[in-house]
Amino acid sequence: MSRAYERLQEQLDYRFARQELLETALTHRSSSKSNNERLEFLGDSVLNFVVAHLLFERFPEADEGQLSRLRAHLVKGAALAVLARQFQLGDYLHLGPGERKSGGFRRDSILAGALEAIIGAVYLDGGFALVSGLIGSIYQDMLSSLTLEQGFKDPKTRLQEFLQGRGMSLPEYRVLSTAGDAHNQQFQVECSIVDAKILTRGGGGNRRSAEQEAASKALAVLGDAEND
Repeated sequence: MSRAYERLQEQLDYRFARQELLETALTHRSSSKSNNERLEFLGDSVLNFVVAHLLFERFPEADEGQLSRLRAHLVKGAALAVLARQFQLGDYLHLGPGERKSGGFRRDSILAGALEAIIGAVYLDGGFALVSGLIGSIYQDMLSSLTLEQGFKDPKTRLQEFLQGRGMSLPEYRVLSTAGDAHNQQFQVECSIVDAKILTRGGGGNRRSAEQEAASKALAVLGDAEND
């Protein structure tokens, strides 16, 4: 197993007994017939159950509809892609030549699928208790900043309300770069909060999604600062 995989396992705080499961989880269908689609299917189911349990414990006052909407907010592709980028999953993916050329390692759907596949692989490799711990760790920041009132608002709206409620300056967003063909561009955006001395970056297939990711990261930093 390459040093890169060793680094990823350190980031995940999980070491695979069956290293081939991690290899498969990072293999996109464009690269091989032996790919991560089945693991992605399994991981999606495991993720939904564990996130449902985490929300059930965190929000004892929430009704079924609220819990369902909160879960959908946390497990949607955009949220998974944000989490995948925190582990730089795009650097580890096995992609076919076409996907590599078109920037597939930056695409939300591919990143989200890879993270779900890793969750499925950990479930097979270590069992339910270990994968539950992994998911809880991955989602720690998102869960800590989530409330029943905020759960259905996008990160930019939540960040603005957070800052306004504390009399702080509003965030400023700036496009750092764009890459790729016109029909498949990738944006890198910077979010700056002067009062809090916070600077975060986000990426996505359009400017809005990149800004949302940068805002989500800023919310996580602000939440950590408040908890100190």
